[in-house]
Amino acid sequence: MGSTMLVVAALLVATLSAGVWIGVALVAVGILSLELFRSMPVAKFLAQDFWTSMTSPELIALPLFVLMGEILFHTKLSENLFRGMAPWTNRLPGGLMHVNVLGCTLFAAASGSSVATTATVGRITLKELGARGYDRDLAMGSLAGAGTLGILIPPSIPMIVYGVLTGVSILQLFVAGIVPGLLLAASYMIYIGARAVLRHEAIPGEDRHYSMRDRIAGLVYLMPTVLLIAFVIGSMYAGFAGPSEAAAVGVLGALIIAAGDRSLAFSNLRQAALATVRTSSMIGFILAGALFLSKAMTFLGLPAMAATGIAGLGLGPYGLIAILLIFYIILGMFLDGLSIIALTLPITFPVVIGAGFDPVWFGIFLVIVIEMSAVTPPVGFNLFVVQAMTGETVARIARAALPFFLLMVLLVGFLTAFPGVVTFLPRLAYS
Repeated sequence: MGSTMLVVAALLVATLSAGVWIGVALVAVGILSLELFRSMPVAKFLAQDFWTSMTSPELIALPLFVLMGEILFHTKLSENLFRGMAPWTNRLPGGLMHVNVLGCTLFAAASGSSVATTATVGRITLKELGARGYDRDLAMGSLAGAGTLGILIPPSIPMIVYGVLTGVSILQLFVAGIVPGLLLAASYMIYIGARAVLRHEAIPGEDRHYSMRDRIAGLVYLMPTVLLIAFVIGSMYAGFAGPSEAAAVGVLGALIIAAGDRSLAFSNLRQAALATVRTSSMIGFILAGALFLSKAMTFLGLPAMAATGIAGLGLGPYGLIAILLIFYIILGMFLDGLSIIALTLPITFPVVIGAGFDPVWFGIFLVIVIEMSAVTPPVGFNLFVVQAMTGETVARIARAALPFFLLMVLLVGFLTAFPGVVTFLPRLAYS
């Protein structure tokens, strides 16, 4: 059995090193493993498994949430976020730097992608913060770090992928991500405020005075986004809609917002539709491959073998989580988050559940650790987005984002010590 695992691992390393698409690599390794170690009609099994995977009702929500985010990306949402939040943040310790965090938090609740969140918020905040003399490194680092909230605060594309791969309720995962997402956003704001107090030169003073009337007027710019989030998240939380129905409502709301700010042009809709097709096709192929490889590994007995081997190490539950955290951080330096989930979940999920961890809790843990991959070089997609907007080197942006990466590590430790922070809201909502 040990030789089987080594062969499967070698096949994965070989295909990925050769630059093969993740979905193709997963399917190829599954086929080769079954052909080598099991006598069964692999072609028939593959066809049936692909059909079952791709016709799963839970997958309907995926392209709809992607489309909602793409439509909003082509609106004036980033400008409205800055206009609405500037009057409320300019007198806080850290000033307008908090708009990066608050803007990403708000847009994250209307998008399932960290890249889209970073790009949408950053295309206006980086320019405005630079013009006002704010510290460039802190502006870049806070944007890259806060952009990761796009996959933690629901709706979240990785949560949908995790739910489909494991059978865990996507709705419960969405609800479970709310409190950790808000905690992470709060920790970012506390760090920015503390740095402003300790290093006055990093945050310039704001001379402009905003009256209460200005602040109330600013809320008008935020209202469409807030209402959209309330309808999407509120309908799911109240039990009126599942993820797919809520996603459909979200698309309708995004179209209304686009029409309201005169961004509902055919060219924008065409770009949003094409981007949705590309993203959904890529994710769907990875999902199908991951599910096929997962079943192949089950036939080969690899998850049970891995669980037995890890149990023999005597790590204990917290030791297991510490090892997985380091493992995922290293993987995140070379792979994107969805690929990490697809490649590792067939082995890690049975092991973690066998160690007594709640599957919903592990889903949130996994989303946070793949958030880290977005800000770790050499393959950190949020770093690439910020680089495209600033022209700075990836190394400088990564150094600027390091404090926010460390805050994510601290959050993982906190949630491991107090797992009820993640699980209490889903249990309260669905008990």
